[in-house]
Amino acid sequence: QRRVYRTTTHVPQELGQIMDSETFEKSRLYQLDKSTFSFWSGLYSEVEGTMILLCGGIPFLWNLSGHISDRAGFGPEYEIVHSLVFLLLATLFSAVTGLPWSLYNTFVIEEKHGFNQQTLGFFFKDAIKKFIVTQCILLPVTSLLLYIIKIGGDYFFIYAWLFTLVVSLVLVTIYADYIAPLFDKFIPLPEGELKQQIETMAKSIDFPLTKVYVVEGSKRSSHSNAYFYGFFKNKRIVLFDTLLEDYSALNKEPTEEEDGENEETKSKTKNKKQGCKNEEVLAVLGHELGHWKLGHTVKNIIISQVS
Repeated sequence: QRRVYRTTTHVPQELGQIMDSETFEKSRLYQLDKSTFSFWSGLYSEVEGTMILLCGGIPFLWNLSGHISDRAGFGPEYEIVHSLVFLLLATLFSAVTGLPWSLYNTFVIEEKHGFNQQTLGFFFKDAIKKFIVTQCILLPVTSLLLYIIKIGGDYFFIYAWLFTLVVSLVLVTIYADYIAPLFDKFIPLPEGELKQQIETMAKSIDFPLTKVYVVEGSKRSSHSNAYFYGFFKNKRIVLFDTLLEDYSALNKEPTEEEDGENEETKSKTKNKKQGCKNEEVLAVLGHELGHWKLGHTVKNIIISQVS
């Protein structure tokens, strides 16, 4: 794949009518940089994991967790507390060692290719918030899982599997309504031609659409996407504001209130209008709804649970 990125310097004939050479070249160079980054970050991850195993990093962290829980008044009989301290330290270590890679990806690669919209302050605030929210979910779930393992007897793995299945389904259900809004602003897509076209397309394949939201993704990146979520007859569609010409903050003049706050974001906004025409938005969304129509989501859940 990397060889393809390096050697394919002209627009393939099949794309000649729909992509200009400038856009193709930008895409090629971006993918080449991402490929290089992926190789080195992946290599680092393998080396780090190997060194942790060879140098006894996991037993060291387990013993350190024991000392911390002992000093907090929780003796050896409090195995779950000991395990939670271990998990907290392990995720903290992972977050710290992964931070330089994340910073480089955001402020070097994404910045170089014009996608990054974050300030350094926003980046760290977001990272801290993500870590706290993750711990608020991970620690209680893990403590319950460990308790089930302790009392489950010979068939503990069956009960543990059922528990993780329920947790997975609950998290998928509540993520977009309760967790994602902690990080991004969601607003209903206003009435208009696009909303009507989306509803018509959903109806044509019997997709049980109830709401369409626009999420403010432009404060992080100018990348765009769309997804759907929800179970049974209660499906919602989410469009990134960067996908839509009419709603993207990247295409709007800042108000006086925002003017002082978003100097860096404003300076990164290009003169060229960003986003897709309605037909292009429907094409992106059609891809996502195709996954639903072909049952890919349900099939993936079944395959992962069987595995």
